Amino acid sequence: MRHLYMLKLTFLLILPLYLTIGSPVQAANPFGNDTSSQEEFLPVEKAYQLHVDLRKNTLSLLWNITPGYYLYKDRFKLKARDQNTGEPIELAAQFVDSGKNKYDDYFEKELEVYYYSTEITAEIPAGINRFDLTVTSQGCADAGLCYPPHTQYFHIDVENGQAQPAQPPTAAASTSGSSATAVRTVVDSQPQAQFLPYILLLAALGGAILNLMPCVFPVLSIKAINLAEASQTPHHQHLHGWAYTCGVVASFLVVAAAMLAARSGGQAVGWGFQLQSPVFISFLAYLFFTMGLSFSGLIDFGTRLMGIGQSLTGGRGLRTSFFTGVLAAVVASPCTAPMMGTALGYAMTQPALTALSVFAALGFGMALPFLILSYTPHLARYRPPPGAWMETLKQFMAFPLYLAAIWLLWVLGHQLNSDAVILLSVGAVLISFALWLLRQRFSHSGARLARNFIAMTAVAGAAVIPFSPPTPNNDKHWEVYSADKLSQLRQSGEPVLVNLTADWCITCLANEKIALGTDKVNTAIAVAGIRTLKGDWTNYDPEITALLNRYGRSGVPLYLLFPAQKDAEAEILPQLLSEEIVLRAIERATPTQTALN
Repeated sequence: MRHLYMLKLTFLLILPLYLTIGSPVQAANPFGNDTSSQEEFLPVEKAYQLHVDLRKNTLSLLWNITPGYYLYKDRFKLKARDQNTGEPIELAAQFVDSGKNKYDDYFEKELEVYYYSTEITAEIPAGINRFDLTVTSQGCADAGLCYPPHTQYFHIDVENGQAQPAQPPTAAASTSGSSATAVRTVVDSQPQAQFLPYILLLAALGGAILNLMPCVFPVLSIKAINLAEASQTPHHQHLHGWAYTCGVVASFLVVAAAMLAARSGGQAVGWGFQLQSPVFISFLAYLFFTMGLSFSGLIDFGTRLMGIGQSLTGGRGLRTSFFTGVLAAVVASPCTAPMMGTALGYAMTQPALTALSVFAALGFGMALPFLILSYTPHLARYRPPPGAWMETLKQFMAFPLYLAAIWLLWVLGHQLNSDAVILLSVGAVLISFALWLLRQRFSHSGARLARNFIAMTAVAGAAVIPFSPPTPNNDKHWEVYSADKLSQLRQSGEPVLVNLTADWCITCLANEKIALGTDKVNTAIAVAGIRTLKGDWTNYDPEITALLNRYGRSGVPLYLLFPAQKDAEAEILPQLLSEEIVLRAIERATPTQTALN
């Protein structure tokens, strides 16, 4: 049991850690796939490039917007102040074109946004020669990241037709002129009368709604059943309620601190930024899968971690409640709830203390239902009497967790590709095997030691999978096989290597990794000038079937190496390949090229 507890503790420590170190703008590619589809988020100045120009007495502000990014129409602001008198200048500004209507999850309503470009023009009042211009804008990326409002400063010289970027004004200068500042905005932005108590209330309500999400609800409901059926004094129940609350709030504060640290470093991050890391996605999928096994009653893992089936008494019981709160916060990270968007958007534009207060309110709201339950033991009168239904409910709650794990696999597949999904599924099998093995009972101490070693090795293997070093994609030279393409290459006298394979053929995949895809083989293919054709028989293809039949094969793999001579027969390579076998075959097919090199 000690080894089982260490295994559970390992998962408990690893997962909260990734709440804080998941990279918000540059997710590592741990599965060795091409990361070209997973670009970094651009700095705000590169995502939205502003060009200010003067055309006689008209000021033109043109934004070039990177594809995949957009700007909010109602978040633009222009401020102007005469350099000589310090008086504010009212600019009659207007948009040159209209934007696109888009429902925005950040502000939770439909807004007008601009993709690719937008331009604002403003007439400069007569008699104004030099003034300071302040331009504020805000935008988001389609991939899910929203930037805080971005302000830029310019010195405008109307007489000479110049617009020069400027440094932000000093705090003293800003303060001295604040009473006289008059601002004409293009369109009024979000109401600035939002006061902190109102935002805290929105955060608490949004946190409470998080408990209804498919990932969080099973943990909370089973925990509530345990609290209701446990025979404790009211004081003990109160303590457990507050321990759970402290765990949730502490986790949300850790996330907030990580977001604020990233923001201070110049990175624009938002809620759920840790989900931009495939590593965090992988461990979260492991967690949901293992929780599902525990809820299904297939393993005992998690009784201390999640508080399932354990009495909430004693010092360990309080620790259990605390870490149950931590777990609930972790599994809530992929979710957002109504009213959360406004509160979080406000928090990320405020000073650190205010932002931490909003996140604390969010965590408190999430913990509030369980805290209320710990103070209302009389609610137990309204539940059915204890019985087999509790175990049935617990097992039923496993299915939302399995679905959540599948959803995370889908996310990982979009971040990377199907290879990452397969590898992570293998990791889940390793975890299941380790947990099953730890339940086996052996009387001999040597057998128990071997059992524990094998189980820990399996878990270590699963943990290493998300950190697997990148493997370069060396198979880009393969062309799609067709009978016409092969005939054309043979008529031109080019050597050709044909690889007939399928995704469900394990031998094929192994050969591609250990033989056909190595650096030495790819270099030899390039030096010898061999054209490579790959026929994918994952789905039925009559042309591939005809080629298989021609060489007396009923299935894949089949490897054919045609020499440069037009009428020469192909050499059939073995079904089990090695790097050496392929290199020797290349030498036989292209002796002249090989000798010259």
